[in-house]
Amino acid sequence: MTGRPWHFNLVLAAPLTPEQSDLLDGLDRFHEGGMGLAERPGYSRFVCVVRAATLTDAIADALERFEDLPGVLVSSVELNAIALDENGMSTPAVVPVPR
Repeated sequence: MTGRPWHFNLVLAAPLTPEQSDLLDGLDRFHEGGMGLAERPGYSRFVCVVRAATLTDAIADALERFEDLPGVLVSSVELNAIALDENGMSTPAVVPVPR
C-alpha cells in the first residue's frame, strides 16, 4: 500500500468475548500488520499504524477489517499525544464512527 503511516487508536465499545478473541486469532486481516490489540480489565483497543494517503483512508482501512469480526463495535477513533506527534498534527482530534 502506498502513502505514509498514520497513527491512531480504535477503542472498542466492550472488551472482546472469549469467542471473539478466538475468532480474531484466526483472521489474517488483523495479522497482516498495522493493528495490535491492547487490553486491560474492562477495556480493549487496537493501536493502529496504517499506511494510506490520508488519515481518513487509514481509518477506513482499519474499520473495514472489523467486517470479519461480528459483534465487535468500535466506539471511537482517538489520536493521543503520541499519535498527534507521529502524524505531525498539533491539536487533538476524535473522528466519530461512521453511521
